[in-house]
Amino acid sequence: MTLKIYNQTNFFKHTFCEFLQIDDFQFPESNNYKSKSDSSYYYTKEGVYRKSNHWGRVANCRWKLKHAKNYKNQQTVIGFAKWTDFYPINSTEKTYFLKVDFDQKTVELKPKKEKNTNHLYTYVEAQKRKKQVQQFFKDDKWANYFDQEIEELRFKIITDFISSNKSLQEIKMIFK
Repeated sequence: MTLKIYNQTNFFKHTFCEFLQIDDFQFPESNNYKSKSDSSYYYTKEGVYRKSNHWGRVANCRWKLKHAKNYKNQQTVIGFAKWTDFYPINSTEKTYFLKVDFDQKTVELKPKKEKNTNHLYTYVEAQKRKKQVQQFFKDDKWANYFDQEIEELRFKIITDFISSNKSLQEIKMIFK
């Protein structure tokens, strides 16, 4: 698998990235690019700084902000990402996996960085599965049809679901 190499000429074209919030960076007034939506970008050899009040869906990209707990949407913050932190979202390559926190009942889509043993999906497949897991955490009605403790059953089903190409329905049938 050959990953695309990103830089200031192509990082904004159909990419997924997790920017790290930076609190101690003085954004230069010159030598930067300002977008139509008032986001500013400062390029370095290692990566890009982005000063913006909107994260998540950005044009045709999905850029997340790893932020402090007190971050509020629409608050202007600066994030930094290395060029190696950008991944294609319109690719047919399987470069994403799902990371589940069963205690917090959350699921995150993560790009494969190095060798890992997680089951990989395309971006579209991973997004679809992420939504299904989120819904599975919210809804308990399905558990009425099983004779096992819900949290244990939920753990088994979700773990199998994010570790295979099986559908949620197929996996539930196994545990009936």
